[in-house]
Amino acid sequence: MNARETTLLEALPTGLYIDGKWVDGADGTFDVHDPATGELLARVADASAQDGLRALDAAAAAQRSWARTPPRERGEVLRRTWQLLEDRAEDFALLMTLEMGKPIAESRAEVAYGGEFLRWFAEEAVRISGRYGSAPEGRGLMTVSQRPVGPCYLVTPWNFPLAMATRKVAPAVAAGCTAVVKPAELTPLTTLALIGLLTDAGLPPGVVNVVTTTRPEPLSDALLSDRRLRKLSFTGSTRVGVSLLRKAAGNVLRTSMELGGNAPFVVFEDADLDRAVDGAVLAKFRNVGQACTAANRFLVHRSVADEFVARLTDRVAALTVGRGTEDGVEIGPLVSARAVEGSARLVGDAVSRGAVVRTGGRAPAGPGHYFEPTLLDGVTAEMAVSAEEIFAPIVGVQRFDTEDEAVALANATDFGLVGYVFTRDAQRGARMMELIETGMLGLNVGAVSNAAAPFGGVKQSGLGREGGAEGIGEYLETTYTLTPSPFG
Repeated sequence: MNARETTLLEALPTGLYIDGKWVDGADGTFDVHDPATGELLARVADASAQDGLRALDAAAAAQRSWARTPPRERGEVLRRTWQLLEDRAEDFALLMTLEMGKPIAESRAEVAYGGEFLRWFAEEAVRISGRYGSAPEGRGLMTVSQRPVGPCYLVTPWNFPLAMATRKVAPAVAAGCTAVVKPAELTPLTTLALIGLLTDAGLPPGVVNVVTTTRPEPLSDALLSDRRLRKLSFTGSTRVGVSLLRKAAGNVLRTSMELGGNAPFVVFEDADLDRAVDGAVLAKFRNVGQACTAANRFLVHRSVADEFVARLTDRVAALTVGRGTEDGVEIGPLVSARAVEGSARLVGDAVSRGAVVRTGGRAPAGPGHYFEPTLLDGVTAEMAVSAEEIFAPIVGVQRFDTEDEAVALANATDFGLVGYVFTRDAQRGARMMELIETGMLGLNVGAVSNAAAPFGGVKQSGLGREGGAEGIGEYLETTYTLTPSPFG
């Protein structure tokens, strides 16, 4: 590590943040490593289930006063946090690259994207509204209003350490909810830095608490079984999400679940291939392929498949691999050795079933958790690379002949988070908007995420929406009051 990296890490708090104080964890500490080098970055407090309940104590105690805080004041805390983040953008970008591995240019883009959730929900706080009017039969006056759902448990993933935290914390704070945040064990440092900004921006003690842990299951069990908790928001795998949903059912918690994906990337015969190849690189290799929105199954019309594969192979082979802090690096390391092993397994399975490696396909020798950007041709639906969420820089191309076949292949999955379609035919594009079974669709674009848009999926990709006008509604309860008519 260089001097700047060392200085940044030495200034970072590494405790649990409970009721406005940095405290030790009951289970000691755990290590956070740089996936590019294996070097130790920090030792972070390891929370027990009792630590989690202490955090919930603080959130429950702060709930009433925070809910009664004027919406404008809640929004101003978020706006000031956004401004502080803008001022420290380079520090946050470097911190994310160190703990997660993504190239620094992508980390800078995540700072901008994550910041937009702070700015967006700062504005949404004052737009919480209701309605008032006569009952249709004239029996009285109806008042419909919204109020905070209450203390929330927010569980964030490792792949977007800032944006996934702001996407949950910002609407909760704006709505008047308090929260316990549990970041991923692999990438907790960015969340710890974020809570520092919220505190500096004037967030009162207890409103947002952070617990880091290597034993999430007992901590989550303790929180989900406590009647004071009223909301769960989770981003992660469908397997874990299903387990949490079962546990949340015991206290009938409000839930927002952003789960796994298996995104189709459909290229029709009339597509603009230059645009499609650019979109493919963006949709697949952003975040080293480690994104729930990453294109997973490349479905290409047979008439243009060879040309598409040739063009994309050239682009994939030219991608620069290295530590994300280095100039010009486009592909950083995967997050762990386990992720590298999983990538090799997917490639090996595909090749054993007849796929052809056009470029890449190996884990290079040396330190760090790297896997070469890879393109597999001749992929079929039976291969693991088609059935599983890849989370690696691996493209698998499958051919189709008709529009109906493309739609059937795209929908042949239990998941439905996002899809991508490339066609010049406006009517076909409109049909795809209706026929592709996903919560989001990129039509002739390779990225769809935006703080002003609702993010979420269908089927086993989850419940609820984050972002947009819809996002704050996940943290609000609707109440209705009937009063007598003033006219008798």
